Amino acid sequence: MLGGRMLLSGTPVWLRRSLSRQTLLDNVATSTTPLTLYSHWRSSASWRVRIALALKGLAYEYKAINIGTGDNLTAEYTKLNPRQLVPALVTEDGDFADSIAILEYLEEKFPQQPLLPTDLKTRTIVRQVVNLVAANIQPLQNTGVMNVIEEKLGSEEQLKWTQYWITKGFTALESILKETLGKYSFGDEVTLADVVLVPQVYNAYRYAVDMSQFPTLERLYESLNELDEVKATSPEKQPDAVIS
Repeated sequence: MLGGRMLLSGTPVWLRRSLSRQTLLDNVATSTTPLTLYSHWRSSASWRVRIALALKGLAYEYKAINIGTGDNLTAEYTKLNPRQLVPALVTEDGDFADSIAILEYLEEKFPQQPLLPTDLKTRTIVRQVVNLVAANIQPLQNTGVMNVIEEKLGSEEQLKWTQYWITKGFTALESILKETLGKYSFGDEVTLADVVLVPQVYNAYRYAVDMSQFPTLERLYESLNELDEVKATSPEKQPDAVIS
């Protein structure tokens, strides 16, 4: 069964930080656009979308998909996401799967608090970082791949596999971002690069990657974790979180 609850009701707490965000408050107060996010608390792809929704001040209904018990394999959910992965976003324009497609949809549908720079060169490099994480790091350590590696090679090799691919990807990211770093990945405004980096660095710590090799990413992660939007959308704060 698909579980759910309203994650956000009324004005999100992070929108009350300053008068400069009054436009976001107005948007939330007047928006009639229904959004429903099918998410798993520990899914990094789901977390990307939660961060973007928070940054844009968008209220949504949270529906938990328990991958461990097979919620993602039901006929009901497969209609939303034929790949049987999370997240999926239900909107007035249609039902969308794939976190990066969803992020692009949110950027175009809700242009407030833009997450892509206006400068073409910077915008392209942001997308380069997004794809480096979303296409070259995260898929190699998602649940399905990890289960196969453990089954074929054992848990020790599974951990080595994960650490190898994260380290390889982070080496490239460190080289790119040390040239663009401000308070965040690209200067002092949060971009989609930051949105995808937070969950991936979180996973690196989870899998005991030696982050001392990546001082730029460490500094960036610390700065981003000061944001209320990141804190509120973190895995441990989700209604379906299982904390042992």
